[in-house]
Amino acid sequence: MDVKAAEVLELSPVVPVVALDDAGQAVDLARALVRGGIGTIEVTLRTPAGLPAIERIAAEVEDIVVGAGTVTEPGQAARAAEAGAGYLVTPGGTDRLLDDLDEVGLPYLAGISTVSEAMRLAERGVSAMKFFPAEASGGVPYLQSLSGPLPGLRFCPTGGIGPDNARDYLALPNVGCVGGSWITPKRLLAAGDWGGVEALAREAAALR
Repeated sequence: MDVKAAEVLELSPVVPVVALDDAGQAVDLARALVRGGIGTIEVTLRTPAGLPAIERIAAEVEDIVVGAGTVTEPGQAARAAEAGAGYLVTPGGTDRLLDDLDEVGLPYLAGISTVSEAMRLAERGVSAMKFFPAEASGGVPYLQSLSGPLPGLRFCPTGGIGPDNARDYLALPNVGCVGGSWITPKRLLAAGDWGGVEALAREAAALR
């Protein structure tokens, strides 16, 4: 499924952020999320299983858009695209990394945590961004304050967000979705409890 960066924010109210240790779990995990009403998953490149997991999900689960997260250096974007990623997510954005993302051509959510970083991305024609680390960078009040001077920008806040505060972020006009790992906790992955993941996904999907 082809998407634009702005459309990534509309795929699901919550983007599950997952660091998989076993690529063999990827398809079952993605299918559980789909059954729960979640339309996307961000598989981070923090582990060796990241790229193989993206490849399996892209090939076998057609009802979900898989993104590659924690893209931090040139070269990773191209490898993620080859694996079948539909979009890319970075924690921040150096000029070198952003140039590489633009060259690869996939939609991306580059991370920002300051007004200047947001404005620099806007100068590049980017209007959809990741706000990270959300809670540590000012949280809901900070994002609320950005809507006045930067009304054309929308965000996916990630970092310190869970079921207790996700709804507060989603209520902001400049927030399209939130990212978090609470839908896919390590304990459920370790147990292969896909029914538990499905239940958490259903609760998250109902937040919008």
